[in-house]
Amino acid sequence: MRIISLISLFSAFSLSLLAQKALPLKLWYDQPATFFEESLHMGNGRLGALVYGGVEQDVIHLNDITLWTGKPVNRNEDAGASKWIPEIRKALFNEDYKTADSLQRFVQGHNSAYYQPLGKILINDLNTTGNATQYYRELNLDSALTKVRYQKNGVTFNREYFVSHPDKMVAIRLTANKAAALNLTISLTSIIPHQAKAGNNKQITMTGHAVGDPNNSVHFCNMLKVKNIGGEVTASDSTLTLKNVSEAVIYVVNETSFNGYDKHPVTEGAAYIEKATDNLWHLENYSYQQLRERHIADYQQFFSRVSLSLDGEKFDNVRPTSQQLKDYTDKREGNRYLEVLYFQFGRYLLISSSRTPGIPANLQGLWNEHKWAPWRSNYTININLEENYWLSPVANLAEMAMPLNNFVKALSENGKYSAKNYYGIDKGWCSSHNSDLWCMTNPVGEKRELPEWANWNLGGAWLLSNMWEHYAFTQDKEYLKNTLYPLMVGSTDFFLEWLIENPHQPGELITAPSTSPENEYITDKGYHGMTHYGGTSDLAILKELFKNTIQAEKLVHGKTTAYGKKLEETLARLRPYTIGKEGDLNEWYHDWKDYDPKHRHQTHLIGLYPGSHITPEQTPDLAEACRQTLVQKGDNSTGWSTGWRINLWARLKNGEKAYQIYQKLLTYVSPEKYKGPDFRRSGGTYPNLFDAHPPFQIDGNFGGVAGVCEMLIQSHDGIHLLPALPQAWNSGEVKGLCARGGFEIDMKWKDGKVVWAKVKNKAGKTTTLHYNGKIKKIKGKAGKTIIVKG
Repeated sequence: MRIISLISLFSAFSLSLLAQKALPLKLWYDQPATFFEESLHMGNGRLGALVYGGVEQDVIHLNDITLWTGKPVNRNEDAGASKWIPEIRKALFNEDYKTADSLQRFVQGHNSAYYQPLGKILINDLNTTGNATQYYRELNLDSALTKVRYQKNGVTFNREYFVSHPDKMVAIRLTANKAAALNLTISLTSIIPHQAKAGNNKQITMTGHAVGDPNNSVHFCNMLKVKNIGGEVTASDSTLTLKNVSEAVIYVVNETSFNGYDKHPVTEGAAYIEKATDNLWHLENYSYQQLRERHIADYQQFFSRVSLSLDGEKFDNVRPTSQQLKDYTDKREGNRYLEVLYFQFGRYLLISSSRTPGIPANLQGLWNEHKWAPWRSNYTININLEENYWLSPVANLAEMAMPLNNFVKALSENGKYSAKNYYGIDKGWCSSHNSDLWCMTNPVGEKRELPEWANWNLGGAWLLSNMWEHYAFTQDKEYLKNTLYPLMVGSTDFFLEWLIENPHQPGELITAPSTSPENEYITDKGYHGMTHYGGTSDLAILKELFKNTIQAEKLVHGKTTAYGKKLEETLARLRPYTIGKEGDLNEWYHDWKDYDPKHRHQTHLIGLYPGSHITPEQTPDLAEACRQTLVQKGDNSTGWSTGWRINLWARLKNGEKAYQIYQKLLTYVSPEKYKGPDFRRSGGTYPNLFDAHPPFQIDGNFGGVAGVCEMLIQSHDGIHLLPALPQAWNSGEVKGLCARGGFEIDMKWKDGKVVWAKVKNKAGKTTTLHYNGKIKKIKGKAGKTIIVKG
């Protein structure tokens, strides 16, 4: 090993990067979308658009991430429900699990609100004669632009779409290679309550509200404006008609009355009509080209931080992306380009759906066209919201986690009342299985649904692991002191009270009641149940919470205080992991069988990933038990679960298995409403690369990106380069991945070995770099960059 000076190698290194001609990152298709899972998706973190790209009718579905049903939570909901906790515990410790399951329903509150679709733009071609040829539709990840092109009656028509963050709008530009060739109508409509009116100012204004009582729901104002060159624009009802126009630009803005999770959307709502009007007037200051450039510059400051290239990747300009995905599935061809595209597509999605303060990407990110979305498109906090943000710190998108961080702060405020009302605990806060725009924290289920998912209070504690990772990667001490640490203390305060001494093992601490998210057991006496005590997943989350809080306390106070010592003592008293007779990590207190041995959830493996207190090096027996658990569950699962399993196998240093599961994630899945031949339904990927649960959930996209990063770099114990590299990725290059401690990594590898690596030390920390069987200590000096050669 040799350390090469930055000055002597930097020029050669820069030339190496420049010499590589970057392939275009594009999803492309040779026909319009028929289904949601074929549409192309854009967003600025708040406004979203889904482009179908039809010829006779182009449909663009719109979303606003602040448009939900409901209103702020009633913090006195179910006050006194905690009286049932002693009864449930009594039943559990008498091994009466049936009674415990039944009583759990008394400790359930309301279900979440629904995320609502905003509306849709309809662009109808008035020239219905002739057939379209040479059709082309693309989403360019490098610029976040969508384009449609086709020929009809000898004229080439072009459309370009983008959603701008700096200018808060959707833009659509319509052109043709022949003057006066645009003859069409433009209208706005919605499937939720609305009114739309077109005016002679070339504008359509649509107002409305989320489904429900208009006096208790979020309202919106959507404005569409047309600027044309040539021809004329006339208005009638809710439609604008363009005749003999040579070029048209459509701008769309939207605002809602949402004014905060704790503000009533009507009586305390934002001035949404005035704000929408201001947004539209703002656009008068810029040309379309200027707005386009502002959008691209804003987007690329995040997206261009990371690049990945794998030997053998080639841009395919013959087969559309959907066909490439089918062939990847059916022919098992090694399409390195598609694997890289999927990775970068996940980063694109996070930038596009997670930039609104206090409102993170939801179960569908930002994109939903259903009045009643699957799973309400809410925040599911027993895995899905956590998985949405695993990629954020390592894939160099730390800023995209800020909506989540602010969201958790709001959960902590509402969670104080849930702690008291449902669990009888006056200290700290907790949050449950689901949440929504209003940051609800109560256990859900409405006193009638299954405890396996409704009765769970670990959601906030698990989300704090995401926030801890944000600190671990950024080393932002102000964030740790003023934001994260107080939240951690509040959560640990609750669980210090919630833990109970194990009646079967004096001195040992467990949770009771307990559930393992969405999974079910069969006892040794044959009872098929959900509620138990001392669940492994609960203890795994608490081990991570306590471990991280102890470390945070030392960083904030410079020493271990009495509070830290209490946490250390509590951590030592938590029930230890146990290994079952089949060699797997026990999910339940007892070595019971799973009702579904292939179940998609693997929450009891949190200590392996995303946690770090189980590792092959430090706890080999437990790591082996995790491996056996994954073997038992098999490789076929839902999209998000598949994404998680990539990371679990990578953390076990099994690159071949991690890659095999990554290939599973890229299994072609048919659109949900497709009725033709060769219909395919499974976990995997839709034609537009959206994750198939099925139906669509975005967490698998994000989990897949995190999995690729985990295969290339791990940093929970020093920085390990290529810890789980599969043979298929034997040679390649990556730029811009991040590591804990405030490090940024570029590297190139060949034949499975690091050729060179560039390590930027942004926070001045000391660490060890592991690569090619070597170990190099990196000394702490902020801003210093070193390059090592293999």
